[in-house]
Amino acid sequence: MKDRISTAARSVPPSGIRKFFEMVLGMPEVISLGVGEPDFVAPWHIREACIYSLEKGYTMYTSNYGLLELREEISKFYNQWHNLDYNPESEILITTGVSEGYDLAIRALVNPGDEVLIPEPSYVSYKPCTVFAGGKPVVVTTNAEDEFKVRAENLRAAVTEKSKALVINYPNNPTGATMTRKELEEIADIAVEHDLTVISDEVYGRLTYEGRHTPFSSLEGMRDRTVILDGFSKAYAMTGFRIAFSLAPEDITDAMMKVHQYTMLCAPITGQMSAIEALRNGEREVATMTREYNRRRRVIVKRLNEIGLTCFTPKGAFYAFPSIKSTGLSSEEFSTQLLKSKKVAVVPGTAFGECGEGHIRCSYATSMEDLKTALNRIEDFTKSL
Repeated sequence: MKDRISTAARSVPPSGIRKFFEMVLGMPEVISLGVGEPDFVAPWHIREACIYSLEKGYTMYTSNYGLLELREEISKFYNQWHNLDYNPESEILITTGVSEGYDLAIRALVNPGDEVLIPEPSYVSYKPCTVFAGGKPVVVTTNAEDEFKVRAENLRAAVTEKSKALVINYPNNPTGATMTRKELEEIADIAVEHDLTVISDEVYGRLTYEGRHTPFSSLEGMRDRTVILDGFSKAYAMTGFRIAFSLAPEDITDAMMKVHQYTMLCAPITGQMSAIEALRNGEREVATMTREYNRRRRVIVKRLNEIGLTCFTPKGAFYAFPSIKSTGLSSEEFSTQLLKSKKVAVVPGTAFGECGEGHIRCSYATSMEDLKTALNRIEDFTKSL
């Protein structure tokens, strides 16, 4: 039989997150600090909008672009919060999660052999989707000493004549790092200098605890060379609804829509109806959830440092990314032994790239009670080494 698996599919390893969590299945009493998902349930009025949409018979396809009513609400939101104007008819596309949005953006922009600059540690989908599109991922290193921020000098060192796009994600998964406007402006200058299109994953933007989130396209000269990816999963606790969106110039949006049209067709209409309700009436719950994440953030960072696992204070998202180098174990060894001996699940930093070695990702999107118990178990584990 001929080798029927494509070279691209064969070259991409399974997700380091999913591979690790196969081990968790069937293990009782495990406290998970691993899943990148809110522990809150989507607010009732948002769920109710979903139920009512079904009762009213909204079970059909929408426009490939998504419901115009939703796109208009997104346009209003970005105008009111960030003073950005996007045409809801031609510059906004509703996607089935930010992961699909990223895949669409890469496939719309990248030709075979084009290089895509990806700072690491990074979300697990960035490199594989680039490979699937025929592009070449080029890693831009970040480090704990800089709180895993993208530094201009590291980015410049990675740029070549084949560089086509730059991927940024802030607040960042897995580190919780974010960028100030001044730091982003330095990145923008390089994008302009080398004619790069920027794919900016800002799905955690609402979960910014210090300062104010700055959309990349709001920087001078960047609106026409930026694709913003955002969605409802994190801030509104709507992961299962699978509704996100892109904001981009018309030509890029049109190209993304073509790929979307022939693969996904459209995002689920019930999720889109729920997203309209979230934008119109969900701000109080977003603020409440954000305050609770912020409370947990302070607790986990303080305890990790007391335990001896050095951890900088993340400025956004709901992850801490402590160093476990003091234990002498690799990230995978630490995570595996912690799970087996103390029944606490974390994610090895290497799931997010080689730059993650010596670290683990701990999600504080879990109850304060479970968080404190997990931290006590981690302390017991480190003392036993």
